[in-house]
Amino acid sequence: MNDTKLEVWEEAVTDIVDHEMLWRQFGAAIDMLGGALRDCPDELWERRLWEDQPDQFVAAGFSAFWYLGYHALFWLDLYLTGAEEGFAPPAPFDLVEMEPGEVLPRTYTRDELLGYLEYCRRTCHEILGALSTEQAHRLCRFAWGELTFAELQLYNLRHVQEHGAQLRMFLGQQAGRSAEWVSQAQS
Repeated sequence: MNDTKLEVWEEAVTDIVDHEMLWRQFGAAIDMLGGALRDCPDELWERRLWEDQPDQFVAAGFSAFWYLGYHALFWLDLYLTGAEEGFAPPAPFDLVEMEPGEVLPRTYTRDELLGYLEYCRRTCHEILGALSTEQAHRLCRFAWGELTFAELQLYNLRHVQEHGAQLRMFLGQQAGRSAEWVSQAQS
């Protein structure tokens, strides 16, 4: 595609997918994850969704309900920065999943994770609302590949949605709790 066609295409996409549209869908995924964290009965908070596998690349116990929630929030936060280098989650959270052979941190409480969720939600809304074309095209590099910041945010949205759905399905199976569908985030 030559530069002129690319510029026309980018302008057309920008006209179709605006900042608020992207936020409403990303925020809805975050809100669905938050609903699962809020709805989890205390007796299921530390229960694993699946058994560890001998060859898994993540820490033992990765599938604990609380930890899958933390994992989704940790990567949501990190991917909103666009780089692993220099990233640190806010206190009291630990920098995990960055090195092989790690162990899970202490069990985080529901209130801690919901506080982190609100922090990530605000950050996401601010970043998407202020996203320029130049920022959207910034190349982000990770051990698993490289992509533009805009594509990374679509990947990020899918990741949040994946784990929110896993947690919600687990609650349906184990506690008979279903969720209201969040069609759009409210500001």
